[in-house]
Amino acid sequence: MWEAYSHEVSSCGYWPGPPGEEGVFYAYAYPDPPGYRDTPVAPEGARWDDELGESILPYEVVRSAPDPDAVLLAFLESTYDAAATTARWDRDALERTNGAHDHA
Repeated sequence: MWEAYSHEVSSCGYWPGPPGEEGVFYAYAYPDPPGYRDTPVAPEGARWDDELGESILPYEVVRSAPDPDAVLLAFLESTYDAAATTARWDRDALERTNGAHDHA
């Protein structure tokens, strides 16, 4: 945890919500870069929640989609892109396109 928050972080997950609700997928950046909260994210139905301080996507939107995997992936990729862009992260140094990791 200490290392994760010593620099920038983009985090996501699922919160089941209170009893009787389906819950939400969430994503946030830390620290919260200027403009991050105002950057539109995909898919339709995703939104910034001021109370939670993070982007949310209701589980119902994913569950009821013709392609739930694509809907969730759009949310995860767009929230990461919003964080990386507004915080001006060095994406070339951070991202792997082929799944390989450097082992120096």
